[in-house]
Amino acid sequence: MLAAIVNRSAPLPPGAKLLILGGGFTGQRLAEAARALGAKVLCSRRTNKSKGADFAFDSSTKQPPCDEIFQGTTHLISSIPPATNGEDPVLQILSSQLKNLSLEWVGYLSTTGVYGDCQGNWVSENDYAKPKQLRSKRRLECEKAWQASGLPIQILRLPGIYGPGRSAIDSIQSGKNKMVDKPGQVFSRIHVDDIVGAILHLINLQAKGNNPDIVNISDNLPTSNVEVLQYAAHLLGHDPPPIQSFEDASKHMNPMALSFWQENRRVSNHRLCKELGYSLIHADYKSGLKACLLHNQ
Repeated sequence: MLAAIVNRSAPLPPGAKLLILGGGFTGQRLAEAARALGAKVLCSRRTNKSKGADFAFDSSTKQPPCDEIFQGTTHLISSIPPATNGEDPVLQILSSQLKNLSLEWVGYLSTTGVYGDCQGNWVSENDYAKPKQLRSKRRLECEKAWQASGLPIQILRLPGIYGPGRSAIDSIQSGKNKMVDKPGQVFSRIHVDDIVGAILHLINLQAKGNNPDIVNISDNLPTSNVEVLQYAAHLLGHDPPPIQSFEDASKHMNPMALSFWQENRRVSNHRLCKELGYSLIHADYKSGLKACLLHNQ
């Protein structure tokens, strides 16, 4: 719920203007929370007709927004994925505009996929990034481009994102899912409200001079998809979906789905929660799924 973010978040610094490039699931939630805290926010979508669009920015057209959009921007976050050539489209198209701004903080939403397969072990920001999947290799190249940009960048690495309308609750209600069992396989995840809460927390820390280069944003409890779907079914009072072995399920998975099951890691949030003092709204999937259920009712 929006109140859970707003009630625990400090307002952005006085005079702040937040520019969100890529106003999808996470971007829209961030815009909503930042506005509730009194900040001026402009959020991009691919077209002006899209929900929540304050301006259009479609990187495929390579057309930058008008200069007026950028005026007065102090904080910026990009969630726009790499182009097919592996380059970051924001830096490719908007680099000159961004470098002319008096930016205090820039966030880039990346993926914990850059850590590659860790065989179920814990991984932190201190570990070397060794992506195996092409999409994760492209993300790492974009991270490096942002870090070389000269902007006050902070890389935010995210695992699987869920939230209202996009969770195991919705999967169970659709009646189309099976539970895939791959012994020892776990996934890290994060509720969208904690991405937003962490971003607001990190912006305010930056104003105090605390701005580590890379931060993982994940909850406390990496776990299997079977456990998550079983709990969602329990909350709904439904029978859980049938369990299928990974060996059988993998025969029918598309390459993208299969790639997620080829890597196994537990993502540590020690830096975010212990070193930087962020308190999770949803410490684990149980809390997060309860919130999703309440939202749907």
